[in-house]
Amino acid sequence: MITLRLSLMMFLQFFIWGGWFVTLGTYLSNTLSANGGQIGMAFSTQSWGAIIAPFIVGLIADRFFNAEKILGLLHIVGAVLMYCMYQANDFASFYPYVLAYMIAYMPTLALVNSVSFGQMVDPSKEFGKVRVWGTIGWIVAGLMISYVFSWDSAQSIADGMLKNTFLLCSVASLMLGIFSFTLPNTPPQSSGKAVTIRDILGLDALALLKDKNFFVFFLSSVLICIPLAFYYQNANPFLTEIGVENATGKMTLGQVSEVLFMLALPVFLNRFGIKATLVIGMAAWVVRYALFAFGNADEGLFMLIVGIALHGICYDFFFVSGQIYTNAKAGENVKSAAQGLITLATYGVGMLVGFAVAGAITDTYTMETGAHSWQQVWLFPAGFAAVVLVLFATLFRKEKVNADA
Repeated sequence: MITLRLSLMMFLQFFIWGGWFVTLGTYLSNTLSANGGQIGMAFSTQSWGAIIAPFIVGLIADRFFNAEKILGLLHIVGAVLMYCMYQANDFASFYPYVLAYMIAYMPTLALVNSVSFGQMVDPSKEFGKVRVWGTIGWIVAGLMISYVFSWDSAQSIADGMLKNTFLLCSVASLMLGIFSFTLPNTPPQSSGKAVTIRDILGLDALALLKDKNFFVFFLSSVLICIPLAFYYQNANPFLTEIGVENATGKMTLGQVSEVLFMLALPVFLNRFGIKATLVIGMAAWVVRYALFAFGNADEGLFMLIVGIALHGICYDFFFVSGQIYTNAKAGENVKSAAQGLITLATYGVGMLVGFAVAGAITDTYTMETGAHSWQQVWLFPAGFAAVVLVLFATLFRKEKVNADA
């Protein structure tokens, strides 16, 4: 029964995120007439949320409140903000709401994990079965947008129907907010224990950067987030603009791929090593963007589908294996700090820069008609990822890492 409730929590948590974030760029461009820089600003709210989230969780949730209660409160606040986004008629009025929403939402990613771990005897064996429902929630959201409501069809986009994604997610957020108060009791983890800014920022893990291999990995992780931002920001607008039908539904293939490659990752990591795994992950970014650059909605559609399906390798083989590598390199006393540091550096700083760069490049290749020279847009992250790949492959020495570390 508890597993079922936790699974529903995860399903709604990622249904909400996948239900509006994937189509955000398309909505802003077509309905609110936002330019690339403004779209980059909207997407960068994810990074600001990632930067601020540790302070909310570390200084407030972990010390004073039950995780399930603050989870419920944040999602109810999120439901209100999402409804305000639904009603916004221009970018100037939309942006404050999306910024406030992401500041409220990003801490909930850690909170759903805390609630889950608090009910598990062996999280290493039990958590995956619960977390997979989050990915399923993201997939269902995309399939509903494309195949149930058809909000991402050319005519629906022209009619402004994508704004309904915010209404849908507002309702889902309200449901999860109320449901959260019925979740098992999860008391503060650090009650009575002082938590410092140094702890929250993971500064105790900075000593790991003295290790050349870890420094190369750390720097590569930050840099690879720049091309990563292009996918989040531009993939859906690109696919819809060139005429790919049910683009949002087709993009869920990336999440299906993520689940499949997650299962293969431990075997691959133990057999071929961390360097080969990370190199393949980065190479997949280069290939993906090259496929996007030269594919089209007709005879080249298979190239776009393959590019979407590469998401599992792109994400699992670099970011998930990177988390495993970080865990293996860090001593027992700084494992959490090391994960916090790498998350802050990538999803915070790295993607913040990435969204700004993606916005600028997109604006550069926007034509007078409002259409884009997408081949030029995608060749930039392909080339950037290739440079990061070469630097990493040259400077990073082979190392043996246990996938179970």
